[in-house]
Amino acid sequence: MMDYIDLPLREIHVALLEGKVTPRGLVETAIGRATSNKDNCFESLLDDRAREEADKAVITESLVSGVPYLAKDNFSIKGIETRASSNILKGYRPLYESTATSRLKASGAVLLGQTTMDELAMGGTGTSGHLGKTFNPYDPSHERMIGGSSCGSASALASGIVPFALGSDTGDSVRRPASLGGLVGIKPTWGRISRYGLFPFAPSLDHVGYFTRYVEDAAYMLGLLAGRDSHDMTSSDKPVEDCLAGIDGGVEGLRLVRVMDIEESLSDKRLLSAMDKLADALTSKGAAVDKVYFGKDLLESLYATYIVISCAEATSNDANLDGIKFGPYKGGNTYEEEMTRSRTEGFGELIKRRFVIGSFALMRENQDVLFLRAQKIRAKVVHRLSEILSDHDALLIPAASSIAPRFSDSSDKLSDEYLIADNHLVLANFGGLPSMSLPIAKEDGLPLGVSLTLSPFKEKTMFRIAKEIEGITGLGGLSVINNLEGNL
Repeated sequence: MMDYIDLPLREIHVALLEGKVTPRGLVETAIGRATSNKDNCFESLLDDRAREEADKAVITESLVSGVPYLAKDNFSIKGIETRASSNILKGYRPLYESTATSRLKASGAVLLGQTTMDELAMGGTGTSGHLGKTFNPYDPSHERMIGGSSCGSASALASGIVPFALGSDTGDSVRRPASLGGLVGIKPTWGRISRYGLFPFAPSLDHVGYFTRYVEDAAYMLGLLAGRDSHDMTSSDKPVEDCLAGIDGGVEGLRLVRVMDIEESLSDKRLLSAMDKLADALTSKGAAVDKVYFGKDLLESLYATYIVISCAEATSNDANLDGIKFGPYKGGNTYEEEMTRSRTEGFGELIKRRFVIGSFALMRENQDVLFLRAQKIRAKVVHRLSEILSDHDALLIPAASSIAPRFSDSSDKLSDEYLIADNHLVLANFGGLPSMSLPIAKEDGLPLGVSLTLSPFKEKTMFRIAKEIEGITGLGGLSVINNLEGNL
């Protein structure tokens, strides 16, 4: 049954101003849905704190004032255990607040809880966190994944618990779960949103991202979160545009481009058909939709390049997780013994494997053939992206290879479908480009997504295109989760 919390932010705001609902009422609805949820999407539910904040909330001009939201468990919440779904950080309570959550608090939003994730944001299946698997709410049998690493935020939002949630995106960790969950998933330009207080994974690839159910909500959220931050020297000082202004301007005169070697790696005929229909619809609205080949050799190199760079950066960033500065102290006669015990017990197997890869790539004798070579390939990929976007407004590409896979599914890691179709969203992370996913169609009751990627700081155009797509598909908001049919 629809409730006020299911509406777009603007309509929730009007209902609050008119007294049709209160912040406490929204929070109680969210808590009720959260406590009955069976998808394992919460690290912690801060229900008492949320009730207190809701009772104190003042409804201002901010559309999120009095509205509950969720944060991935790698955003520092002052005084609240924040562990990035890892045993190595058990008991860690930050002494400071992340900029993203600080800005939401200043805008009146109410933090409802922290969501599950792949451990330390490494992984794309939503299975490696210390609480185990997070499930896709479209599948009550709990056989299908929601994706990762921002699995909990995506699952909770797809369940309708809150109107928006924070995530982080290093390779596709917001946009792919958004595709598998029928959501709008945003990764803005690198540096557009401050990463202060976000636990680092791979800083040259990390982005603060977020999920919404409506495109206009996503456009509004960027205005709240983006902007220069003195705590983060990599944050951009470029003025933040009003992305809601002109969002209904349509796509006439814009040039979009489909990447055919990505589409040719797909086996899902329903998804390919949806891409064709969407391209035809956008053309009828006045856009030009071209086709291009990116270069299969470059696309096939994405996964290996990403693994080498991200693991190397993670190995360096997480060197401080030694059992002394943070997390449970395991004891030992020497520093090396204590660190070995803490890391052996504190890290999951996936994290250990990635640190081995990262350490190996950073060894002096291996840097030229692994780490530096990966950086050169990354530069070639970014150059090719720049070439394509120099005369196009946006890439129009499938956001995932198909519907949400089963946990039991196995794939050929050397196939084109895996190497290209399941890893191409990292293109936007390599270039620090704004990118987003949104629902395009349904298959067997499960959502399929499309992705937009644009040149740096072109978020305003991105939302304008996305709003047109949302109108074409008819899949905004809860229409997907409620099994309503879209137009494609």
